[in-house]
Amino acid sequence: MMDYDVDGDGVATISWNVSNRPMNVLNGESMAAYSACLDKAISDDNVKGVIVTSAHREFMVGADLSALGDGDQAMLEGFMAMVHGMFRRMEKAGKPFVAAINGHALGGGYELCLACHHRIAADDPKIKIGLPEAKIGLLPGGGGTQRLPRMIGMQQALPLMLEGRELAPKAALNMGMVDQVVPADQLLAEAKAWVLGDGQKNFVQPWDKKGFKLPGGAVQSPTGQQTFAAGNAMLHQRTYGNYPAQQNIMSCVFEGCQVDIDTGLTIEIRYLIATAMTPEAKNMIRLFFAITEAGKGAGRPKDIPATKYTKIGVLGAGMMGAGIAYVTAMAGMDVVLLDMQQASADKGKAHAEDLLKKQVSRRRMDKDAADVSLARIHATADFADLAGCELVIEAVFEDRAVKAEVTKKALAVTGDGILFASNTSTLPITGLAKASSRPDNFIGLHFFSPVDRMPLVEIIRGEATSDETLARAMDYVMAIRKTPIVVNDSRGFYTSRVFATYVREGLALLVEGVAPALIENAGRMAGMPVGPLVMADEVSIDLMYKVGAQTRKDLGDDYVEMPGDDLVRHMVEDLGRIGKKAGKGFYDYPEDGSKRLWPGLKQECPPAAEQPDVEDVKKRLMYIQSVETARCMEEGVITEKRDADVGSIMGWGFPPFRGGVLSLVDTIGIQNFVAECDRLAQAHGARFNPPKLLRDMAAKGEGFYGKAA
Repeated sequence: MMDYDVDGDGVATISWNVSNRPMNVLNGESMAAYSACLDKAISDDNVKGVIVTSAHREFMVGADLSALGDGDQAMLEGFMAMVHGMFRRMEKAGKPFVAAINGHALGGGYELCLACHHRIAADDPKIKIGLPEAKIGLLPGGGGTQRLPRMIGMQQALPLMLEGRELAPKAALNMGMVDQVVPADQLLAEAKAWVLGDGQKNFVQPWDKKGFKLPGGAVQSPTGQQTFAAGNAMLHQRTYGNYPAQQNIMSCVFEGCQVDIDTGLTIEIRYLIATAMTPEAKNMIRLFFAITEAGKGAGRPKDIPATKYTKIGVLGAGMMGAGIAYVTAMAGMDVVLLDMQQASADKGKAHAEDLLKKQVSRRRMDKDAADVSLARIHATADFADLAGCELVIEAVFEDRAVKAEVTKKALAVTGDGILFASNTSTLPITGLAKASSRPDNFIGLHFFSPVDRMPLVEIIRGEATSDETLARAMDYVMAIRKTPIVVNDSRGFYTSRVFATYVREGLALLVEGVAPALIENAGRMAGMPVGPLVMADEVSIDLMYKVGAQTRKDLGDDYVEMPGDDLVRHMVEDLGRIGKKAGKGFYDYPEDGSKRLWPGLKQECPPAAEQPDVEDVKKRLMYIQSVETARCMEEGVITEKRDADVGSIMGWGFPPFRGGVLSLVDTIGIQNFVAECDRLAQAHGARFNPPKLLRDMAAKGEGFYGKAA
C-alpha cells in the first residue's frame, strides 16, 4: 500500500502504492497504511521532513467511492473523521511535508496535497489537478472547502470547486494551487531540496498561524459579501436549485471561513454527509460508475480478440463525416475522407484542420502533432483509395438510395469482409444492410454532432449483425476515446427516438396554448440544457418534417399522429421557418444580436387564458422521456439499463442530477411514477400510458436499480 524510505540526509519519502486498485485511492486500508508511515516519520527524530508522492503513474484520484458507504451515515462520518485526523497530524507534526505531484491529483488526492506545507508538480500538461467532486454530486470533504479558500482566497476557490475544474500544472501554478512546477525528472530532487531548505522554517500552515487572514478578504468584508451575493444568484440561474452539492459548497465556504480551521472542517463533514445522502448524489455516483463501465466496453462480446485499426474510410465529407475523420486521425489512424467531388472532400479536411488549429491555439497540442494528425487524412473523390481500409463508415445523406449506392461502391473496392458501418440517426440498419452481401458485417455507428465534442456513439445491431462485428465496432469506438452504448435495430433506434419525445412534447404544449416562455423555462428548470423549442430549431424543423414524412410513408395506416405534426408542417411548408440554420424558426436569430422567441408564435399558437403550473409542464417534458425509454426496454431495443441512462446523459443532455431516464423512475418511485403517468395519459393522451413493463414492476415493488423505496 505504501513504500517508506528514509535517506541518509534524513528525508523520508512516502510513496502511495495501492496495488489492488488501478489507481491510488483513499479508503480504510490505504489510510491505515499511510497512517502507519506518518507515525514512523513523525516519531523518528532523525527525519527532518517528508516527501509525499506516488509509485503509480497517477498521484491519487481521490476517495474510493465504495468507501463512502451505501447510505450508511455512521460509516461515512467515521471515514471522514479518519481523513481529517490524518491530514491534521501532517499539518501539526512539527516537520515539513511536501507533495511531489507526479500525476493526476484529484479530489482527496489534491486534498492530501493541500494538507502538505508545500506542493511541487511535474511539468506535464496531461496531469490534472483539482477538486472535481461536484461533478458526481458531492463536495470536497477532505478539507478542500476550507484549505483552498484559505490558500488562494474565496473568489478564486469557489469557481474551481463549484465547477469541478481540473487544471494542468502550469494553470494550477498561476492560480496558486501549487507552489512550483518543475521538469518531471527533477521532481523528487526539488522536493528534497525544499525539505532541507525552506521547509525547515515553513512547516506551519498559514491558517494555523496567529493573526491569519483570508487572502482577498474575509467573508464579511465588502468583497466577501459581493462574492456570495453574486455567486448565489449566478448559481441559482445556472442550476435552478437542482444540484445540492453546489449550494452546500457555497454554505461550507461561507460558514467555515468565518471560524477556525478545525471548526471549519467539522462544518465541512456535516455538509458532506447531508450532500451524500441526497438522491441527487446517489444518482450521480451511480451514473459515474455506469459511464466508467460503458467507457471500458461493458457488454462487448467475450472471447473475441481485440481489433486494432490502422486505416479507416469515411464516406461523406460533410460536418459529420469530417468530424469522424478528425477524431479518427487524432487517435492515430489513417483516414480516407471521400466525397463525390474533390472540392467537397477538401472542404471536409479543411474543417478537420480548423479543429486542429483550435487545439494548438488552446495549447492542448503542439503544431507538429497537429500537422501529423492532419497528414493522416487523405481527402479524395476516388473510391479506389479505399483499398486497404479495415473499416468504412458511411456518413452521407439520410436517403436509403444514396446510402445503398455508396455502400456498394465502397465494398466493390474493399471486399465485403471488412467492417462496414452506417452513421444514421433514424434509418433501420437491417434495411441498409441489404446493400451488402455480408449483412453480418454491417452495423450502425450513430455519432452525435459536433463529433469532436460529443462523447457518445450509439452502436446499432441489425438483425444479421454478428457478435464479432459488434466487438470490432466497440473496439473502434473505444480507440477513438468515445463511450459506446449498444442498442438493437428499430426506427429511430434509442437516442433519436427518446430524445424526439422531449421536443414533440414541447410542441404539444405549444399547440395547447401554453406560453412559449413557460415551456422553455420549464425545460431548463427541469435540468435540460435548453428548452424544447430551441432544441427543435437547432435540430432543424425541416429535418423533423422530413423524418416525419418518411415515417408516415413507411408505416402507412399504422402511423400515429402527434399533436405537433401539423405545426411542423405549417412552419416548413407555409412559413419557411425551418430553424436556426435559416435564421428563423420558433426563435429569430438576428445577425447582430442574440436569439429571441418569434413574436409571431402568439398568432400561430395563441396562449390559453389559463396557464398550467410550471411543475406540471416539467413533469410532462421529463416523464415522457422515461416512458418512451421503458417502451424501448420492453421491446428489446435497449437491453441494459446502464446503456439507457448513459445514453440519455451523454447523448442528448438529460440532466445528470436525475441519473438518467431510468434513474428518474426510481428516484420518484415506481408506483408513484406509474400513477402519475396514468393521470397524465388521461389528461393529455395515450403517449403517457405506462407500458406493461412498468406496471409489472410497480405491482412487484421493483425499481430498475433495486426494490422500490
